[in-house]
Amino acid sequence: MAWQSYELDHIAQKLVLDARRRDDKSLNQSHKMRLAVAYGLERFWGEHLRLQGKEDSKSHYWKDTWDALHKLMKKAGVIIPNDPVNPNQVDEIEAMSEKLWQLSIEDQRVAIAVLTQLCDCIVWWTQRYKVGK
Repeated sequence: MAWQSYELDHIAQKLVLDARRRDDKSLNQSHKMRLAVAYGLERFWGEHLRLQGKEDSKSHYWKDTWDALHKLMKKAGVIIPNDPVNPNQVDEIEAMSEKLWQLSIEDQRVAIAVLTQLCDCIVWWTQRYKVGK
């Protein structure tokens, strides 16, 4: 089987440009995303909930990145949960978190590797497109 890039760089560029259209300040989240990958899928996924209602443009950036990961992994044959969750519904958060915890270790490793590379690309594009202050 040949190497498949899954267009990570292109996807990252689009995520950065979309975030910039919403609010240039949300681009600072790129570096935080890259750091958060090390803490696992559950924590990365949950960050959009923490920001929702307080800093919506940042929340959208995290959620858009998660949605992109979900689509990428599906294309690669790995299903990553992506249930709609109301941040005020603890049962929904718990159910989604449990699904993430139940992923096989192999699927977790692949998803983390892809998310790491996606975030690296996001950081690169952020450095190119961020408006200087």
